[in-house]
Amino acid sequence: MAKIFVTRKIPGTALDRLKSSGHEVGVSEFDRPLTPKELLEKSKGVDALLTLLTDKIDGEAIDAIGPGLKIISNYAVGFDNINIPEVTSRGVLVTNTPSDEVNEAVAEHTWALMLALARRIVEADEATRRGAYKGWEPDIFLGVNMIGKTLGIIGLGRIGSMVARRASGYKMNIFYNKKTRDEDLEKELGVRFVELSELLSKSDFVTLHVPLTDETRHMLNKVTLKQMKDGAFLINTARGGIIDEHDLVESLKNGQLGGAALDVFDAEPNIDPELIGMENVILTPHIASATWEAREKMGEQAVVAILDALTGKKPENLVDEKIWENRRK
Repeated sequence: MAKIFVTRKIPGTALDRLKSSGHEVGVSEFDRPLTPKELLEKSKGVDALLTLLTDKIDGEAIDAIGPGLKIISNYAVGFDNINIPEVTSRGVLVTNTPSDEVNEAVAEHTWALMLALARRIVEADEATRRGAYKGWEPDIFLGVNMIGKTLGIIGLGRIGSMVARRASGYKMNIFYNKKTRDEDLEKELGVRFVELSELLSKSDFVTLHVPLTDETRHMLNKVTLKQMKDGAFLINTARGGIIDEHDLVESLKNGQLGGAALDVFDAEPNIDPELIGMENVILTPHIASATWEAREKMGEQAVVAILDALTGKKPENLVDEKIWENRRK
């Protein structure tokens, strides 16, 4: 019987399956992220760890947990909360939870944010609720049409390509930029590969779908934001650290950008106070993947990965496939 610790209760039925697996399963009693000290105290001696993106794990944490730890199953698509080289060099497997359900949820949220920006939905809702609506007027909350506009997608992976598919209904021109050009997707989706500077200068809407790495951290900064088209809208449902929030505030204050919609933030859960006070900014609390369907699938994947690893079966969605042959046993 193995010892498993879950750092926070997750929605859906997956935890019931884990608890009925015959293993000793502990679940954090706190409905909040654990402190680093709490995480290590509660994880000490376990064989498997189910983590969330709010849990920071590095080599020191692995050493403190103990030599029995075989797998960290990260309940997230991203894994920038885990120091992969340090963890895998110690023979610990790391898995994540990508799926069509999650990708669809994030793509849909991206479109919800784009439409809300274009039509000033949040501003109009707030004004109506405080009694500002006095009857139809021809010049209040004027937005922009989506039809025929240019959409710039930075990162045309699973989620980015789903965002692109939805743009065809609006007859949008679609530019994309990514590390490696994808000519197959160009033919399938009718998208065009361009350099980042061209994408920024010609796009009416720019949406981010890249992972957070040393290369992408603050890739939208004072220099690159200045390259954006006047009045353009910026949407981020990827990782907050991709945008330098201070520089974004300046671009919004000086009127260069038409607005921004952010589901993720540079120093979560802290948000730049100036962003909070801006009417042309929409802020959502990291909920792009928050659908019942996506959460159920994520939980299922996270639990199955643990159960497979504990029985010696290679789990799906290994972040580093090479570690399998040198894993802890």
